[in-house]
Order: sequence, then C-alpha cells, then structure tokens
Amino acid sequence: KKEIFLRELISNASDAIDKRHFMSLTNDKIPKADFEIWLEVDKENRTLTIKDNGIGFTEDELIESLGTIAQSGSQAFLEKLEQQDAVGLIGQFGVGFYSAFMVSKSVTVRTRSPLSDQGYEWISDGVESYTIKPLDKKEIGTDIILYLNDDIEDEDDKEDFSQYLEGYRLRSLVKTYSDYVRYPIKMMVEKTKDKKTMLEAETLNQMVPLWKRMKADIKDDDLKAFYKQHFHDYEDPIKSIHTSVEGMLTYTALLFIPRHAPHDFYSEHYEKGLQLYSKGIFIQDKNKALLPDYFKFVKGLVDSSDISLNISREMMQQDRQVQKIASHLEKKIKSELESMLQHERADYVIFYDAFRHMLKYGIYEQYGMNKDKLIDLIMFKTSKSDDYLTLKEYIDRKPESQKAIYYATGKNKQAVMNLPQMDTMKEQDLEVLLFTDDVDEFMVQMIGQYQELPFKSVQQGELDVVDEDIKKEVKSKEKEHKDLLKTLKKALKDQVKDVRLSSRLKNSAVCLVSGEGMSLEMEKVLKQMPNATDVKAERILEINPGHDLFKALVHVHAQKADQMDAYAEVLYHQALLIEGLPIDDPVVFTNRLTELMIEASHLKK
Repeated sequence: KKEIFLRELISNASDAIDKRHFMSLTNDKIPKADFEIWLEVDKENRTLTIKDNGIGFTEDELIESLGTIAQSGSQAFLEKLEQQDAVGLIGQFGVGFYSAFMVSKSVTVRTRSPLSDQGYEWISDGVESYTIKPLDKKEIGTDIILYLNDDIEDEDDKEDFSQYLEGYRLRSLVKTYSDYVRYPIKMMVEKTKDKKTMLEAETLNQMVPLWKRMKADIKDDDLKAFYKQHFHDYEDPIKSIHTSVEGMLTYTALLFIPRHAPHDFYSEHYEKGLQLYSKGIFIQDKNKALLPDYFKFVKGLVDSSDISLNISREMMQQDRQVQKIASHLEKKIKSELESMLQHERADYVIFYDAFRHMLKYGIYEQYGMNKDKLIDLIMFKTSKSDDYLTLKEYIDRKPESQKAIYYATGKNKQAVMNLPQMDTMKEQDLEVLLFTDDVDEFMVQMIGQYQELPFKSVQQGELDVVDEDIKKEVKSKEKEHKDLLKTLKKALKDQVKDVRLSSRLKNSAVCLVSGEGMSLEMEKVLKQMPNATDVKAERILEINPGHDLFKALVHVHAQKADQMDAYAEVLYHQALLIEGLPIDDPVVFTNRLTELMIEASHLKK
C-alpha cells in the first residue's frame, strides 16, 4: 500500500522526538521543547512536508542513515542504551524513510542536530544518488519535503497522488495508522468564523490510546463507545476484556465479545482476526494468527513491542512470540466465557444463541483436539427444560441409576418430542438433550463421553432403559411372528437391514432407527452439503407389537399374504415421513395407501 508512507515518516518523526527528549535528560546542550509533528501542504508546488522538532541529523548521520538502505538509526540508538525499555522507539529497519519514494519523484530533507550549529539539506530522487549541502536552519529538527509524483491518467494504470494533498485524506491516514503516536500531529486547516475564512491549527491524533490508560481510569461507557466506533456495530458488546501482560512477553489487548453475529459471519467471506498495533502504530487490520477459529467472533486489538515484523511492517513473522500471545489470549477468552456462564447467565445465553455453532465446530474440527477446552462452554435445551443446561448440570440432575447421556435429534423441540422413539423416555421420565443444530451429531462423535458417561441416541440401536421383562416379552413375540417379520423384511430388502418388533414404542405404531455408525440425522445433513455423495444410514424398521396396527398385520398375513408387500411398503414410507426423510415416489405411495383403504372398506362390508 502506497499510503503507508505517511505512517512511516510520522513514526520516524516520533522516534526523533523520543531521542531528543531522552538525550535532553542527561545532556544540558540539548534543549527541551514542546514536541510536535506538523503536516504542511502546498498544492501549487505539489509538496507534502512532514516536520518534527526531534533530534535531527548531523552530516555524518545523514550519510549513515539516509545514504544506506536498512541502516536503522533507531536500532543503533537503542543498542547504545543500557536500559532499552526506557524509550519506546518504533523504527527497526531503516527503510521506512524510503517509502516516501513510492509517492514522490524527489525528496528533500532539511535538518539540524542540537549537537551542531550547522544545518544540512539532503536531496535525492531515490534512484542512484543523493546530494548533501550546508543549510542555514535555525530550528532543531527535520523537515521532509515530498515532491509528489504526477497523477497517472492511463486507463490501465490510474494513480491519484494528488489525494495526499487533501486535508480529508491526510486526516484519514493519521486516524487509521498514527492516531496513537504520543506526540500531537498538527495541520493548518481553513475554518470559517463570522463569514471570515482563517487558518487554524488542528490536532489530528488522539495520542493516548484507550488501552494504554490505567484500568481504573477507563469507564464502561468508554469501552462501549470505542467498540462501536472502531468495529462498526450498532449495539454495545456483551463483554469487554482489557488485559495487560508484562515480563518475558509484553502486550496489551482490548477484546470485545459482540452481542450478535455479523450478517456474513457464517459465510466464506467473513474474515476473523484482531487489529495489530506495535507501540501504538497500526500495523494490520485483521491478524488471523492471534485467534483460533472457534473464537473468531471476538473483535479487538493487540498492541505489543515484542512482535517481530517483516521489513514492510505489513505482516507479522510467525515466531514464538506470536504463538505465545495467541495462547495467552485463548486462555483469557475461555476464562472470561466461563466466568460469564457462571455469574452472568442471562448474558451468556445471548452470546450462546449467537455463536454456539462456533464452539460446537471447535469441538468437532481437528478430530476433537480442542474438545476438552470447549466442552464445558456448550449447552443444550432438553425434553424437560426450555432453558439451556450444561453437560455438568444435566448429569447433576439425572437419576443415579442412569448410565448414559441421552439425546434425540430433530429440527426443533416439538419435532423431537413428537418422535415415536421418545415414547419410552417420556414414560420413564428421563431427560433427553435436544440436538437441533446440524453440527450436534458430528460433535458428539468427537466427544464420545463426558465424566465417563457415554452419549446415547434414543433413535439409534437398542435402548438400555427398557425393562428386562418387556424385552423378554418382545423377544417372545418376535419368535411367535418370525414368519411375518421375515415376509416384511423380504419385501423391504432394498430399503432396510432388518424388521423387528420394538420395545421402545408405546403409543406409536412404527418407527425407523439406525444401526451403529451413521445416524439418520447425519445422513440428512450430509445429503444437504455441496457435492454430496449417496450416503445412507443403516435402517431398521421397528413395529410396536402392542399396537392395533400390528394385530391387523398379523390378520392380513394369515388371510391375504399376497398383500404383504403393499403393507410393508406403506409401513416403511410412514416411518420415513415420521423421521422427516423423503420418499422416492409420493404418487406411488398415495396410490398404494388408497388401494389398501379401499380394500379395508370391502373387508368391513
């Protein structure tokens, strides 16, 4: 980005002032001053000037610093200090100055050091050479005069360099990149008063960032206003996190948990990341390395002097410091969410409704590698409660004899409660977790168990809550009617793995359950995905032996065995509809159902 030239030159000016201030503390020859940075525009001559009253250059320093790319005066100065933390200098590479040539055809530097009575002028077009000559300069400091490039009007390569002569554009760049430089950045602007136009000095930057203040001095309203202004939200954040770390690793972070998800949050276009500052200088808008995906809803910033930047300052190098900061932030965010869950439950529910999918995906992704970090942050509504319960709360209120965590899957609570498979759970007054998000079944496969209790679907396999006497009775009836079940299974050989009598059904006539492995709900989700393959769960048709429908099947099998294929097909499609699964041919199904109804009316006559 060509626009970063202004950030670099302002940062250099700030460094120069830091040096003068520090050296004035121990050297009486260096006078103190009211430190300022000025931007001056001359539209007629197409020049932009950045002025400071910092330490300036001697002739030797000009040759050493501006005559050789990557010779960092700031770095050399720091190396001479016994206590490097005494001054927070920004410059590290000595190339920031040369960014001026991205927008300029030539640059003039007029400077004077307090250690010399002579000023100097350095001029270069940034191509091959430079010139230095003595200059009569009264003020200590440096003026950098940029002779801006001519605008390019070519259709294939348009470039507007005149924008850097406009006050609104300079304000915007200072606000974006240099708002927290510690010295005032000023510019003369036209103001109208009493119908008269006059020039007045305007300070463009805030200087002291909110996150650098003492926590006791920051009001909650300040944090809310900062969040809404910087992250373009119309609502207050649900949680603000202000943390500072000093020692082997030093950084300050100001983080926010939004009250709602952005409109594009669950799309591929959404970019996660925290704003990155280095000593108050804005470096990057969305740094992805500082947040794991499952906390990508967090907005905020990190300001650190310990981050290693590459030569353009645009990107962080992936080093141990970055990983350490990311690890610290992850633990801090998790801790704050746990505290909110425990002490501010209403707020946590608002957060959870907005971002629960991210926590659940966090448990599922990378083969459950992060499940232990996130498991206690997830909650579910249940068959007995419209309020969320954590897994720990579910276990604390279950009967002591219950040896599994039961769940059922559906679009919503009403759909789950209407499932035939819920008959036994209702009868035995057992609480069932409601899985109503697509990711739930995938997530639970990664969790496996919680506090040594396995998860058990009421829609899959055998239920261990059924009374043993009932199981024996059902097994006995299966033996008694094995020919009927064999006939039904043969008729449905291409649709189901097995047909059996059910010990879980009480009021409903029939249901579909899946075998071990993929569930019916997982099949639905996978088939909705792009480029879906023809996945299919193992299907088992269960019939309620106590229902009048089963008695009718026994009668038909004995009297009109040739109609069993039609009855089997209707039973299977009935079970599909209950599960919310599509039937292959609705017309064939309705015609078959009509035929059987007509046949039944004839039998009654």
